[in-house]
Amino acid sequence: MLDSKGVGIDEYITLAKEHNAEIIQYRNKNADKAFIREQLIHIRNIYDGFLIVNDAYDLIEYCDGVHLGQEDLRAIDEDIHKAVALVRSLVGEDKILGISTHNKEEVLEANRLDLNYIGLGAYRSTDTKKDIVGILGDSIEDIAAESKHLVGAIGGVKLDDEFTHVTYNVIGSGLLK
Repeated sequence: MLDSKGVGIDEYITLAKEHNAEIIQYRNKNADKAFIREQLIHIRNIYDGFLIVNDAYDLIEYCDGVHLGQEDLRAIDEDIHKAVALVRSLVGEDKILGISTHNKEEVLEANRLDLNYIGLGAYRSTDTKKDIVGILGDSIEDIAAESKHLVGAIGGVKLDDEFTHVTYNVIGSGLLK
């Protein structure tokens, strides 16, 4: 996404710092692991907040946690309880583990998982993801209230959005403020 907007990683981190982002999620679905590893190392050198990597749980040594989407969990195991247990065993208890959720049913299922947070959305439509199943809009608050985990709003969140039951980081994808 940054490349398509002509924004470099250094500029992104500067912007995140200006907005007091405490957590950044690095998401790159197209790069190879070596490139992602180098990017994580670079971010670590210029950013001292929490760093989450999307999907690449085998690179956990370079960051503070991992975030997985529903499809990514099911690629590990059709039973997401087994998938989360496996990922948790690989990343350890001292690392952050979060997953994406899109509706009340997925939030309630996440309540039974060993997670640190959930991403919930999409809040509104966004041009960064074309495969959004449903837009939660104002119902995001009621759904978030069902979660026992910290909740980060994902998808179309903007600087002036305010939530009661969810936190957000408008620089990245649905992480905790």
